[in-house]
Amino acid sequence: MDTPQVTAPPCAPSPVPGDTAPSSGVIHVNFRHAAGYTVIGNHLTQHRGLSLTAIGLAAHIQSLPAGARIGIKHLAERFPESETRIAAALRELEAHGYLHRSRVRLADGRIVTRTVSYNQPGATTHPTTAPRPRTAPGKPAPRPAPTPAPTPPPPPAPAPEPHPGPSPSPSSSPAPATPPAPAPQPHPAPTARTTPPPPLPQPQEFTPELQRAATALLADLRRHAPRLTLSESDIAALAPGVATWLERDAQPGTIRHALTTHLPNPLTRPARLLRHRITTLLPPPLPGAAELTPSHHGVVVNPLQNCDTCDRAFRAADPGHCRDCRAEQAAPHRAA
Repeated sequence: MDTPQVTAPPCAPSPVPGDTAPSSGVIHVNFRHAAGYTVIGNHLTQHRGLSLTAIGLAAHIQSLPAGARIGIKHLAERFPESETRIAAALRELEAHGYLHRSRVRLADGRIVTRTVSYNQPGATTHPTTAPRPRTAPGKPAPRPAPTPAPTPPPPPAPAPEPHPGPSPSPSSSPAPATPPAPAPQPHPAPTARTTPPPPLPQPQEFTPELQRAATALLADLRRHAPRLTLSESDIAALAPGVATWLERDAQPGTIRHALTTHLPNPLTRPARLLRHRITTLLPPPLPGAAELTPSHHGVVVNPLQNCDTCDRAFRAADPGHCRDCRAEQAAPHRAA
């Protein structure tokens, strides 16, 4: 009867007075960061309208240094999410005021995307201050030092007074004052001389057939390159140049390939680009038969002809009979 029952489960320990750990849910184990951390507001981490991808992407962007690359392709290489999900997350952050993207033109003419990250959307000013260290429990937090009033700029230093020299005698007259030298005027910056573009080529005879074919070819470019959508006035202005290509026996496919390949990105003025390509890439007229005849040291080489009698090849300016056939035809006349 004195043997203890070891099969009975032990009782759960009673809660310790003063223990604030919750019985369920998350339990935080926090350590103080001395360096390499980012302060993020709960308005972002607990946002009701943002997805988890957008919240994590915003936290990552706010942790990056100024000037870091945050393009869609760069982020897709860094994280396992696809470019579509990253682009959607960036649009979410831009819609809720955490990001602002704009296109700006640099001094060298390039157009880049400038992205601004806001850690507090809607605030008028966004000061960047270092986080204050946490104080130990039981010690009062130090009061922040009052912000000093802005110091007014110092007044300009008075001009140095000239040292008193010997007073001039009453008989001597004072020397005339020398007028100050005029300040050098800055030379105006030289204005850049822009060379006017070459004129658009014009066909020798702008027939209605050429005009119709050139207009149709220009209007059809948007099927192959949507960025080359032209207005009716642009098509009417560029039609003579395309008609010149057609007049020089250029095929429509050749013209279309020359105008639609290797387009710049972004393309802001398609009509100006097409005018430049039509003018600078214009092929020369096809040479005639006389220009294709080879010559050696100024001596024209006759083309090959086929004999009308024996079908033998011989060189002559005009078709006819070869030398042997001409000799055979002349032999009976000599015999007679």
